[in-house]
Amino acid sequence: MSKCVRFYETGGPAVLRYENVEVGEPGPGQARLRHVAVGLNFADTYFRNGTYPVPLPSGIGVEASGVVQAVGSGVADLAIGDRVTYTGFHTALGAYSTERLIDASLLIKLPETIAFEAAAAMTMRGLTSAYLMRRIHAYQPGDSILLHAAAGGVGLIVSQWAKILGLRVIGTVSSDAKAALALANGCDEVINYSHEDVAKRARELTDGRGVDVVIDGVGKDTFMSSLNSLKRRGLLVCVGTASGAIPPFDPVLLAMKGSLFMTRPALADYIADPAEKAALANELFSHVASGKINIQINQRYSLEDAAAAHHDLESRGTTGSSIFII
Repeated sequence: MSKCVRFYETGGPAVLRYENVEVGEPGPGQARLRHVAVGLNFADTYFRNGTYPVPLPSGIGVEASGVVQAVGSGVADLAIGDRVTYTGFHTALGAYSTERLIDASLLIKLPETIAFEAAAAMTMRGLTSAYLMRRIHAYQPGDSILLHAAAGGVGLIVSQWAKILGLRVIGTVSSDAKAALALANGCDEVINYSHEDVAKRARELTDGRGVDVVIDGVGKDTFMSSLNSLKRRGLLVCVGTASGAIPPFDPVLLAMKGSLFMTRPALADYIADPAEKAALANELFSHVASGKINIQINQRYSLEDAAAAHHDLESRGTTGSSIFII
């Protein structure tokens, strides 16, 4: 009998239930997967708490790696036994499971050089990092970025990728331990926001100029400090809202702060085109296989401990990537 995690009402981690599930045969355009590892992402908590509404009851999880067990009609580019990984928001929901059916078009073939655990830990974070580094801005060597949550899963990949591009990375963290981790993974300087003024320190580190780009996955709590850290005509990339949604504001604020640019991208729009998704994935896999980017899996859980995993994630008790081992 296959296992999965579902929730029947929105709320805290306690709403997650570990249950038996029947997995049938794949229909047209589908594949049946046996999962080997499943990714744990902060976005998962948004589905669970109702920030991202879904019909209930619902599965949860948007990223995993595994092996193809069967394919439905019309699936020509996959075969039984293929190693694959995937990510996607509503389209991939249900990854917290031992087996599942999934739209075959979501699957990315996994090179032998990439382990299943690494794939589950990095497909969403890695592709997010890929578009942040390769699609969101025309970076030039020497450009500076302020990277919030630099010791998190995306932060650790972005900082390493930024060094490949020759960028200066200023990371923000909440503790000395996270500062050490960020410095060991590409950050040139770190700001501990527990006792330092982020915008003031960012400007000190850039001789008063401000940074070229801020990558902000925190949201409400960091919004103003992010704006205040930017150079004239700098770019704020709001890539997440871990502390809550950014409150409404008058766009004239961007003009007052130096004719700033701001974007709120979503991964789905950068991997919607199969060719672009393949290009980003291949570049990511290449950097990981060569050792230029190291994927740090610092927390491992079993699926039945999903509630505890969500508690750890929301209490900021995790660093790097977290996965479920099947």
